[in-house]
Amino acid sequence: MDLPGPIHDFLLVFLGSGLILGGLGVVLLTNPIYSAFSLGLVFVCISLFYIPSNSHFVAAAQLLIYVGAINVLIIFAVMFMNGSEYYKDFNLWTG
Repeated sequence: MDLPGPIHDFLLVFLGSGLILGGLGVVLLTNPIYSAFSLGLVFVCISLFYIPSNSHFVAAAQLLIYVGAINVLIIFAVMFMNGSEYYKDFNLWTG
């Protein structure tokens, strides 16, 4: 994709900041669900890095494989394994 220089630079800065913020979210967030969503943001930003370099197939494959399959699997596993941990507080409202 032939973008003008300032737009290309802005796109790279925007995606780079998304990568940095998503990576910090993966490491610093204590809730594993929010951490998995931050990992999804990182995967999306990585896949969007391929679009300015005219690698549309690699971007689509990255998006489908990592965001569509791996991140959904991680979120499913975290929700399945830590389900009882988050329901401890609900007994106050229902009991």
